[in-house]
Amino acid sequence: MDWREEDPGLPIKFGPFSNGEYDPEPLSSFHHEVIRRARAACDENARRTSISRRDFLLSVCGAATTLLVLDACTREVVRRSSSGATPGGGYSIPPEATLEPTPAHETVGGEEFVFDIQGHLLEYDLNPAAQAGQENHFWTLFPQRNCGDPDPRACYSIEHFMELMFLRSDTSMLVLSALPIFPAGSPLSAQIMNETRRVAEGLCQDEGVLLHAQALPNVGQLHDELDAMEDVAKRYPIVAWKTFTHFPDLYTHDGSGWWLDDHEPGVAQVGEAFIGKCVELGLPIVCTHKGFPGGSRFASPVDVGPAARKHPNVNFVVYHSGFESGLPEGPYTASTNTGINRLITSMKRAGIGPNENVYAELGSTWWYVMRTPVLAAHVLGKLLRYVGEDNVVWGTDCLFYGSPQDQIQAMRSFHISAEFQERYGYPELTRKLKEKILGLNGARLYGVEPITTRCEFSRRELAEIRKHLPGGFDTLGPSTVNEAIAFRAAHQGTP
Repeated sequence: MDWREEDPGLPIKFGPFSNGEYDPEPLSSFHHEVIRRARAACDENARRTSISRRDFLLSVCGAATTLLVLDACTREVVRRSSSGATPGGGYSIPPEATLEPTPAHETVGGEEFVFDIQGHLLEYDLNPAAQAGQENHFWTLFPQRNCGDPDPRACYSIEHFMELMFLRSDTSMLVLSALPIFPAGSPLSAQIMNETRRVAEGLCQDEGVLLHAQALPNVGQLHDELDAMEDVAKRYPIVAWKTFTHFPDLYTHDGSGWWLDDHEPGVAQVGEAFIGKCVELGLPIVCTHKGFPGGSRFASPVDVGPAARKHPNVNFVVYHSGFESGLPEGPYTASTNTGINRLITSMKRAGIGPNENVYAELGSTWWYVMRTPVLAAHVLGKLLRYVGEDNVVWGTDCLFYGSPQDQIQAMRSFHISAEFQERYGYPELTRKLKEKILGLNGARLYGVEPITTRCEFSRRELAEIRKHLPGGFDTLGPSTVNEAIAFRAAHQGTP
């Protein structure tokens, strides 16, 4: 089939898939119905605008149509279940935006600064240690392996990353962030992150890619890990630390986690030493995975508030905001010890108020909840009220979800209802507030000037860059379901 005849799918992706840190959930009957109606509406609108179905699906009108259908289905369900009630959140899409590009751009488009502080790639060709002796690879768990490239490993390469983040989305600047895997042989090592930064700088003529450094103070001898932090800080222009208090416990389930505040006797007492080293090195931004626990209690944000109170000179960025898949998110109550409420409670008990030194990051969390607007209203509303309108920062966890453009479009058009604002104290999602979430809050956190020009480059330029990178096109990953099952059982956090 000619590529011009292929079905690109709906412009708003509903799944099922995940970032690999939680199990993809089967689509609900609600989402199946949304998809069915959205496809029908896009077909009809393509006919009405006299363009091909593919071209319509790839247009801003296609995104507007899909979000309008999602909003309408949500309203219908809420009315049926609550005797005429209206949803607490939804998508503000004028009907004309489904047919006319100008109102569609005004609704789901924008020229604002978009700063994604959670980006990932997996570049195997650049690290032979990631291939040697390995029959299975970390990438096999992720949906992006189905990108259509003959070598599935290439779906996570620098080339695909640059294309999806800077060509196929409105992302202006991003941070490459570490993954919960052992550093030896990692396809997202500090070296690979830095190579990606240099490629981006060469293509875009700006400093649009910033770097995290992975820190695992509980793995090996503490003094060795602290020395490794100092070494990586000297070798690379990192801006913050990415750490996982539930690693490797999420794989081993043997209590091998740790806490930022060292509150639990009997587990690794490394939090205070780690935070102290961050301050000593002049890099006092701690980005910590909290939420999506993988069965590990150490992914709880219970330690965030006490650590932030003890270290007011350190900024703590809570990746995923403490969100847990498969659990409801309603209004905040101190008695609800799940999900985002745990983060808020930890802050409250420690006396940390909004807009202080705790930040909430939205990677994977926003993709998960944007498909269910009432859930999304509570998640965003709580974070903005209790963590602060200046301290909710944009991240997408892409490229594990492909291009983040649909996540950006959904945020631009999302609203929290007046009823939820009055009942729960949630703020109105104004354009100005969305600009802060999408980029300005992150820019202030990292002390960077927003990049206002688009990064424009061609496939030919990418191909030329690629010629100067080592590696070939060998296929090394699993090729059968049984191999993938064996990988999930065996890899235990190894690359």
